[in-house]
Amino acid sequence: MRPSGCTFKGCAALERQTMRIVLQPAIPADVTDLVSLRTAVAQKLTARYGKGHWSSCSTERGVLFTMKISTVFVARDSDKLIATLALSTRKPWAIDRKYFAASKKPLYLTAMAVDPDLQRQGIGRLCIEQTRQIAMGWPSDAIRLDAYDAEAGAGSFYEKCGFREVGRATYRAVPLIYFEMLLQVTP
Repeated sequence: MRPSGCTFKGCAALERQTMRIVLQPAIPADVTDLVSLRTAVAQKLTARYGKGHWSSCSTERGVLFTMKISTVFVARDSDKLIATLALSTRKPWAIDRKYFAASKKPLYLTAMAVDPDLQRQGIGRLCIEQTRQIAMGWPSDAIRLDAYDAEAGAGSFYEKCGFREVGRATYRAVPLIYFEMLLQVTP
């Protein structure tokens, strides 16, 4: 929604500056919407970049497992789920610790997705900003993640959000880029 009378090219930037995203822990009632959102993102990536590891559709069982091993967060616009991500102290299977800085309390960011119709509007960046605040209160001293080392990967997005590339590896024939954001923990 544009401020009244806003017709200049900078309106979209003004809207992003005033947009607010609130990440909240997902609840079991969110499972169906999480499956739908993750599947929509996978389908869009497949349509744009072709079939790849990003093409698998989500299942209720998979979402429930993610909720069991991590804290899944969701963002809504009214009642519609528009973004999600998961944070965990448990290292994902594809992460190789040797590429990362020493950390006593790292958090791992996985399963980030933004509604395909709302991508490129700043929602993902706002989710990362909130994730950083959540991580600092966890408390955590680093956020780690991997991204596909392919055109369909989100590596450039994570770099724009302040993550630093720390390495590249291939795990089970999947090329990955590792990213890290170190956090200043106040005693």
